[in-house]
Amino acid sequence: MKKKTNLGLKIISLNRKASFNYFFVDRIEAGIVLKGSEIKSIRQGKVNIAESYAIEKHGEIVLLNSHIPAYKQASYSNHNPTDERKLLFNKREINKLIGKVNREGFTLIPTKMYFKKGKAKIEIAVA
Repeated sequence: MKKKTNLGLKIISLNRKASFNYFFVDRIEAGIVLKGSEIKSIRQGKVNIAESYAIEKHGEIVLLNSHIPAYKQASYSNHNPTDERKLLFNKREINKLIGKVNREGFTLIPTKMYFKKGKAKIEIAVA
């Protein structure tokens, strides 16, 4: 029987610049709310998270400044490439992250985007 090596992970995009510019305290995995044309563009590997960051907005964590280009075969209802995208966390995780950002002055930086069991995930580092 063949041994699985990557446990279903397919890395799409890495933010290598973040490890040079920031010191990571903690890393947390989150899901992303995406539209159909966004997920198809991500499956093609066309995503850029190098200059992106996450903030708290109305009790939710949203990803800003990430670039997912338009899917060529999509119809007229294509997505905006630089929209803010909601990240999926538990309420306890959201409160913990908001506390670290507000009280201790940390920043939320995405380090990598990948597929895990067919779902798009993003790793957020507290830096």
